[in-house]
Amino acid sequence: MTAHLIRGAQLVDGTRADIRLEGRRISAVGSGLDAAGATVVDADGLIALPGLVDLHTHLREPGAEESETVLTGSRAAAAGGFTAVNAMANSSPVADTAGVVEQVQALGDDAGYVTVRPIGAVSQGLQGTHLSEIGAMATSRAKVRVFSDDGSCVADPLLMRRALEYIKGFGGVLAQHAQEPRLTIGAQMNEGRLSSELGLAGWPAVAEEAIIARDVLLADHVGARLHVCHVSTAGSVEVIRWAKSRGIDVTAEVTPHHLVLTEDLIAGVDGAPGYDARYKVNPPLRSREDVDALRAALADGTIDIVATDHAPHTAEAKCCEWPAAANGMVGLESALSVVHAAVVEDGRLGWSDVARVLSEAPARIGQVAGHGQGVTEGAPAELTLYDPAAVREFSVDDLAGQSQNSPYLGMRLPGRVVATFHLGNPTLLDGRLVDAETVAAHAAAVRAGTA
Repeated sequence: MTAHLIRGAQLVDGTRADIRLEGRRISAVGSGLDAAGATVVDADGLIALPGLVDLHTHLREPGAEESETVLTGSRAAAAGGFTAVNAMANSSPVADTAGVVEQVQALGDDAGYVTVRPIGAVSQGLQGTHLSEIGAMATSRAKVRVFSDDGSCVADPLLMRRALEYIKGFGGVLAQHAQEPRLTIGAQMNEGRLSSELGLAGWPAVAEEAIIARDVLLADHVGARLHVCHVSTAGSVEVIRWAKSRGIDVTAEVTPHHLVLTEDLIAGVDGAPGYDARYKVNPPLRSREDVDALRAALADGTIDIVATDHAPHTAEAKCCEWPAAANGMVGLESALSVVHAAVVEDGRLGWSDVARVLSEAPARIGQVAGHGQGVTEGAPAELTLYDPAAVREFSVDDLAGQSQNSPYLGMRLPGRVVATFHLGNPTLLDGRLVDAETVAAHAAAVRAGTA
């Protein structure tokens, strides 16, 4: 059995402690722990967080391996301090059958860098007309509990109601991409003064807010669980706040980029050229007022979690004219630093709150077993060590995945993930990824019961 002793880490309550990992568990947390038989990791000045959990990741495999694979996306996740990710269903073929979700999970198990939990499609082929094989995915080896047509809104209210009823039967959750399609035909950016000046078709806030309003009422009527993906407007926050005040079973996420970036970047700032497709994303970057509302909602609990919406694309898909460019940004490697910059540096959240919104709550909402349980004796050995004092200019060297469509390249970001432990062993150590063969071998040993 492998053992690691993390010496002198700062816990999220501000106290310092040693943390001993043995096998897949945290065996002890305290002062002056015995290092006998353990590999010692010096954590002086580092914060120990429970391994981060992302409820919204695009791994692209199967079908778009030129942008990302389960292996490369898992490496990107480990580099960002994540120990579990939930893989969205918009692969090719779509993850709408038991066979596809089992394949994705198996690829994640073999890679070994993180726990990969597949998300199943709500509708066949993400077409929004017929329900997918929800029951078969739920009872498959992948035991899918989160279902989403992310990238496509479940726009038909009858189909949405039936899906909520079906998923409720086994305690699952439906994660909705809130976008009324008829209000966003041809949309290219946030609707407003700037979209008119730039000559780009607008994506109105009401297209998001109307779907959320409809769906919280449907969820209340059915008695089912609803999760709202990538909330981006102040109006959406108010709808969700109202729904929670009524006792409706709704949770919500915000992305790191919607906490810091605004639509003004599309026009070009500080000498940067406009129409940079790195900033093209769905839902679009919104106004400064929206950003402020999202930060406040995360701080007061109206928004439950931060989720990356990690969306890798090839250079060809982004290095083109704005209307032809793909939507999406990579975000796994930068998420913790961006959250640090957005809501920790201004005092809205403390490190215990960061653990809640980036680990504990997403693990609970997504029913990701063995994650989000804190840094306590007996908890699973899923752990992230973070240096809050570091400052770096974010560059392609910080990207561990296959694509480089990050909006933060060239930006100064606080903090750095120093180590990530998954299944009791490091996947990232001293800021460098552990080699793939070593990680895969350990994961195989754990599955075989020999680690």
